[in-house]
Amino acid sequence: TVAFGDGREKEQISRPWGSCQAGWRSMSNRPVPDMASDQAAVVGSFPPLQTYSEEENMMREAVKKYAQERIAPFVSKMDENSAMDEDVIKSLFEQGLMGIEIDPEYGGTGSTFFSSILVIEELAKVDPSVAVLCDIQNTLINTLFVKLGTPAQKEQYLSRLSTDMIGSFCLSEAEAGSDAFALKTRAEKHKDYYIINGSKMWISNAEHAGVFLVMANVDPSAGYRGITCFIVDQDTEGLEICKKENKLGLRASSTCPLNFDNVKVPEKNILGQIGHGYKYAIGMLNEGRIGIAAQMLGLAQGCFDNTIPYTRQRVQFGKRIFDFQGMQHQIAHVATQIEAARLLTYNAARLKEAGRPFIKEACMAKYFCAELATLTTSKCIEWMGGVGFTKDYPIEKYYRDCKIGTIYEGTTNVQLSTMAKFIDKEYDH
Repeated sequence: TVAFGDGREKEQISRPWGSCQAGWRSMSNRPVPDMASDQAAVVGSFPPLQTYSEEENMMREAVKKYAQERIAPFVSKMDENSAMDEDVIKSLFEQGLMGIEIDPEYGGTGSTFFSSILVIEELAKVDPSVAVLCDIQNTLINTLFVKLGTPAQKEQYLSRLSTDMIGSFCLSEAEAGSDAFALKTRAEKHKDYYIINGSKMWISNAEHAGVFLVMANVDPSAGYRGITCFIVDQDTEGLEICKKENKLGLRASSTCPLNFDNVKVPEKNILGQIGHGYKYAIGMLNEGRIGIAAQMLGLAQGCFDNTIPYTRQRVQFGKRIFDFQGMQHQIAHVATQIEAARLLTYNAARLKEAGRPFIKEACMAKYFCAELATLTTSKCIEWMGGVGFTKDYPIEKYYRDCKIGTIYEGTTNVQLSTMAKFIDKEYDH
């Protein structure tokens, strides 16, 4: 317990994987994590994709337990109120899930990209809204600061991002969606600072964010080569966080428009190099797509897990509806699709972690998992019949939540086009 000044005591949430941080750090540069000793003799040199290191398995189990105990009781209320519960956000930080890859020097967990993917998957099984909050923090915001931040920027932001501050990534605009680099937000140079004017749309985490990474163009005549990434604190004068969108799904995750009215940003708040913002955005979105794949995978698995027990209990015409061959074939088909999606996602994550090309595989994983989530949630409602259409069961929420998977961080058509370009190049010879 932790004692407060007024005599109150608060339960301290333990991080079951805390003792494994040193192990994670030593693994971070390895292509494939070490196997647990009892597995190594079986799998040989090329472990199956669903083989986890001892530390990864511990994190998976701990996050699964945490999600059931600390998130599940709030899911329905958060969806109904279109608001993330503050206690849920606080517990994510306490569990070390908002700084998974941040070095313990800054209060982070010191783990790996693959661990982030496992965490996102497990959270999405219970609530995809919480999963996307964690996903954006780890695969976009934290990664950009770790890769590009100056020592001073890291010192100022990483310690807070891992312990109590949410970050938000600001790229999309009203006329810059799939054509992301058609953005109009402008940053004009004045002495040792910039003045940002413009607006952003569809900005996730905006309502709770303490810092925004804003893409703005310092030289429109140079086109996308003028795009630069700026660090903008939430309390900066001229930054307006507008009314959040009233959405179909992921309702607990805030999505807001932002306005920038003569927002003054010191030159020291440029993240990375001037004019390289488009490179950073592309790089982060490629990694982020694996995170979205994990979110959609977890969503599909969570929906499936909440449906199959019902089909095994519900009796019609004298037998369980699971026992009808027509049902069995559908269930087996969806289960196979979920398994294929998991292998695609894990493969993309392992490739990225090994420092090998992964963009095509990330697109495939994101595309397939989004389609899978649509198939799974639709089928699950049908299998449950009338009750699946009500809010008494979580199935209809999974159905609503999954639709965004085919849209954000690159639409399905964008994924297909990108994959086609890689396939075309493969046959050049």
